[in-house]
Amino acid sequence: MQPWRTLSRRVILDHSEYLTVEDHTVELPDGRVIPEWPWVITPDYINVLAVTEHGAFLCFRQTKYGVDGTSLAPVGGYLEPGEDPLAAAQRELLEETGYDALEWVNLGHYAVDGNRGVGTAHLYLALGARRVTEAHADDLEEQDLLHLSQSEIEAAMAAGEFKSLPWVAAVALSLLYLQGKD
Repeated sequence: MQPWRTLSRRVILDHSEYLTVEDHTVELPDGRVIPEWPWVITPDYINVLAVTEHGAFLCFRQTKYGVDGTSLAPVGGYLEPGEDPLAAAQRELLEETGYDALEWVNLGHYAVDGNRGVGTAHLYLALGARRVTEAHADDLEEQDLLHLSQSEIEAAMAAGEFKSLPWVAAVALSLLYLQGKD
């Protein structure tokens, strides 16, 4: 299979460091040309599911502007310019929860939208997390830090309480990883 080829790109919206929209002219492998293919540029980000040294899963109950009602969510945040994804995951865990972790498992990085861009999600599992300081989150949302058992987090995932796809992916991949360690 041959990839699509970008022939040109034009910025149609430069809103902020968090959102740019471009029109791309792309050529398909069969030679057809699509003159206005929208492409969305947002920063890459991380999501971390942390498990404490006592086996509790850390997540938030929170609201998000783009999510209906309340949702459960793992730790998350944007990468700073030039920041390594693991460093961002470690920074966000400490900022948002006051915890650090002894062991970090890279669960992979994934395109958020295979057709339109929208950044890359870097997913991590943090094991042996322990509280080392007070949380200093600068998040806009109100959020409560929860300590859930494995059965509680599995039930929450099955019940659709993680209402954003990257969040449920981070939880599911973490649980699969842990299942493989047993």
